Amino acid sequence: MSRAAVPGLPSRHPIGGQLPALYAEDDFAQRFTAGLDTVLAPVFATLDNLPAYFDPRVTPADFLSWLATWVGGVDDPRWPPDQRREAVARAVELHRRRGTRRGLVDALRLVLGVSAEVEGDGAAIWSGTPGAALPPAPADEVLVRVWPHREPTVDADRVRALVRALCPVHTVCRVEVLPGPPSGGGERGDGLA
Repeated sequence: MSRAAVPGLPSRHPIGGQLPALYAEDDFAQRFTAGLDTVLAPVFATLDNLPAYFDPRVTPADFLSWLATWVGGVDDPRWPPDQRREAVARAVELHRRRGTRRGLVDALRLVLGVSAEVEGDGAAIWSGTPGAALPPAPADEVLVRVWPHREPTVDADRVRALVRALCPVHTVCRVEVLPGPPSGGGERGDGLA
């Protein structure tokens, strides 16, 4: 992730041109400062383009992994560059929805390229009235149905691992892999049943 010397990259602010007149004609001073210009040119280029480093859609590829750690994003070097950039760009949005149906469906689509439908809510039920009778027990489990979307097959183990990581800890989640979209199973187009 370090910026290195770029052959032929000129310095926008050559040091030799800023020296007093006494050193302007001195060959050694000009060669010495030209060496410093070569070292400092990538630093100046990086600083001149600093805002681009914080935009995941245009940041250099070697900086993307580091940027992902800043926003808690998922970054897998095996993914195509566009998918990596999208995952980092949407990291904050996915964190905001973490633990919700919408967040699970969005993360499955983005990270694994599968479509999903979530049934059940694994709800936590409470009463605002002190001393009220206990509410009925919530549903036993959350059912997550997935089917291929971007890729021709579904890696069930990776889906289960991601569902386990994103579902609230108090829920029991079951994953069902389908060959295609469910027919008439309450699919609203957004994966929320």
